[in-house]
Amino acid sequence: MRNAAFGLIVFCLVLVSCGDQRSYVDIPAPKKAAYTSDTLQLSKEAYYDKVLGALVGSAIGDAMGASTEMWYRKAIQLKYGYITGLTPAVRVQSPEGTWAHNLMAGATTDDTRWKYFMVKYFSEHGANLSPVNFAQFVTDYYESIAKTLADTDVLSQTDSLDNRIEKIDWIKEWARVAIAYQKSPEDYQKAQNRFYGGELSCAGQLYTPMFGILAKTPEEAYTMAYNHSIFDLGYAKDISALVSTLTHMALRTNNMDSILDAATFVDPYGYQDSRLVGRISYGIADASIKNVLAIQEKPLVDSLIAKDSLVFKVPEGFPESQKKWARQEMVYQFLEKDQRAIPFHSGEIWQILIAGLQFGEGDFERTLQFIVNYGRDNDTVAAVAGMIMGAKDGYANLPQDLKEEVLRVNRENLGIDLELLAREMVGY
Repeated sequence: MRNAAFGLIVFCLVLVSCGDQRSYVDIPAPKKAAYTSDTLQLSKEAYYDKVLGALVGSAIGDAMGASTEMWYRKAIQLKYGYITGLTPAVRVQSPEGTWAHNLMAGATTDDTRWKYFMVKYFSEHGANLSPVNFAQFVTDYYESIAKTLADTDVLSQTDSLDNRIEKIDWIKEWARVAIAYQKSPEDYQKAQNRFYGGELSCAGQLYTPMFGILAKTPEEAYTMAYNHSIFDLGYAKDISALVSTLTHMALRTNNMDSILDAATFVDPYGYQDSRLVGRISYGIADASIKNVLAIQEKPLVDSLIAKDSLVFKVPEGFPESQKKWARQEMVYQFLEKDQRAIPFHSGEIWQILIAGLQFGEGDFERTLQFIVNYGRDNDTVAAVAGMIMGAKDGYANLPQDLKEEVLRVNRENLGIDLELLAREMVGY
């Protein structure tokens, strides 16, 4: 027995010894690389032109959609035909919309007010941008407006009281979250999950594109925006960060494919690694791009797109061919299949945005016209698209009549001087 046991031990030692002599192959995993390897380098003059282009481009999109915000596209066609420019904002004032009834063409909504708000936040906090400071900035603004309700003049001037209450109504939903963010994680979670009903709203997309024109790299544009998207839930945070990334890429290149590709390759927090689901924002964008490309290449039967055909009836004022309209109508029908319960759902905004950027093929007016005439939350989608396209083209290359009218109306009637805001951002 001893000899057998001894033999077994020797045998095992030989196996271990042989095993130690084996060579193991470890194929290295690929390293994640940055989408671009350099920091943004523009002359001060070129940078100012692009910053102003982004601000004005966003305001143009906002103004183009202001008169038909939340409309169904067939209602837009009945009243306006096909919108190609600025229309009077004939609508009742509201906290998220226009702050006065029936404003002139070129007037903007909360989308542009948020851009003003963010420039002031950047100026106050400079290099110390953080979600904590942002939450405090929102809270401070809310408190400053709330205190004006105690001014003596409101007792005799009811219009002044109404205006201040409307400003409070605009920011109070946001302030509730911002105040809770500074208290405790438990308070923040409760407030965040009831923000605008607890739906995946497009809250962050109203302001996060601004980080794209401030950042030096696509990844920085993403992370700055993501960290500041304290009002967003779930993959809405990813989308809010991506619109910042696309805006930043538009500062770097005129190539729309490169701009859109950033939504695939920039993923610092690993949404693509999500178990069973992957990256929802990528799935939405990929499907939108593929559907637009397929529709653009689809053979069309002339009888279906005849002038009097009810299938693809061309709206009055549409500036392109009947076949172009038929293809646009097909994209609209694709988008309608995925409409969410609320028009300002982050996923829906993102889907329309990507479809519009792809369909517009880099053309500023064609892109914004596609978005505005689709309806739904068209002023917000057009404002995001306008910022991306404006950053790409620069102010000098924006349509002359549109940019001059929007600049004038916002400066003279709304008290928002977009040129001064651009100078404040650039440091002129």
